[in-house]
Amino acid sequence: MLTPDSTSCTHNRMQSLLPMLLVLAASIGAVAQSSDAKAVPRGVEEVQVPFRSLRPSATIKLGATADWVLASDLAVWVGSGRPNAVQRIDPATNRVVAKVKIGGEACSGLAFGFGSVWVPVCGKKAALVRIDASKNSIVATIPVPPAGPEGGIATSADSVWMVTDKNGTLVRIDPTTNQTRQKISIPSGSFNPHFSEGVVWVTGVENNLLIAVDAATGEVVASIPVGPRPRFLTSGAGSVWTLNQGDGTVSRVDEKSKRVVATIEVGTPGTGGDVAFGNDFIWTTVLNVPLTRINTATNAVVRQWVGPGGDSLAWGFGSLWLTDYRRGLVLRIPFEKAP
Repeated sequence: MLTPDSTSCTHNRMQSLLPMLLVLAASIGAVAQSSDAKAVPRGVEEVQVPFRSLRPSATIKLGATADWVLASDLAVWVGSGRPNAVQRIDPATNRVVAKVKIGGEACSGLAFGFGSVWVPVCGKKAALVRIDASKNSIVATIPVPPAGPEGGIATSADSVWMVTDKNGTLVRIDPTTNQTRQKISIPSGSFNPHFSEGVVWVTGVENNLLIAVDAATGEVVASIPVGPRPRFLTSGAGSVWTLNQGDGTVSRVDEKSKRVVATIEVGTPGTGGDVAFGNDFIWTTVLNVPLTRINTATNAVVRQWVGPGGDSLAWGFGSLWLTDYRRGLVLRIPFEKAP
């Protein structure tokens, strides 16, 4: 119980502590604001316009979430959550024409090759799922799990490539037998393969490297230092381009010399995102900076759209196909709508 005297003393002590409490509160607020500021991609402000200024030619609802986009020769394929599926979109009608349910979440990209869509699946029964593109149905479930979410998968002329563990095991799968043909040791912490010009390129998010593997022999022929925490990658204009999650830059690596020839400030650090080549431009996306366009002739960001949306994209059928992950949407943006 508090007596009148003790109440008075407590009141006086509180008055003396008040200035210190205010300073502490201000400091905590400043730290929180600073932390938030670092977490939110700021982009390149001088070239920014609102994302809502774009007018997609189609907006397609897929599920609770939408992630991973693949443009094949006849269709666009997108992974969805709730339902866990890979959905096929007819670019002639912009409608979903098939929904292939899978036993978990499509978690490490999509790849097309050998008449099939290849889908790494995470969850209790992690595996590699093969979808026959002519039948829109699963024809094989290969007991080779992806290393984890946010990885990737690639196809070359005769193989399917995927990293299967954090130690850097790059597995080469024979599509005629659905069996592992070769295991290649690459630096640990490397997860995302991409095939181009006879080379399987793999980003090392935990080692800041771009690894080049000869697709004919499986030999590691180069380990190239790039920007911090490179994750997603693409190829085009004679180069391989890595989206670096550590500082929000894009590294451009010449395919012939295997050297970095440009580092482009995009201003979009953080997890997630994607990068693609289309119509002589590089396009990137992350949440809240859904679209950035880079001129491959000048290595400069020339336009950036900001606002809610974004996370994965692909170029195909004269358009960008861009997901709004949190709303479960995929947007089709014809090139003339994205100057």
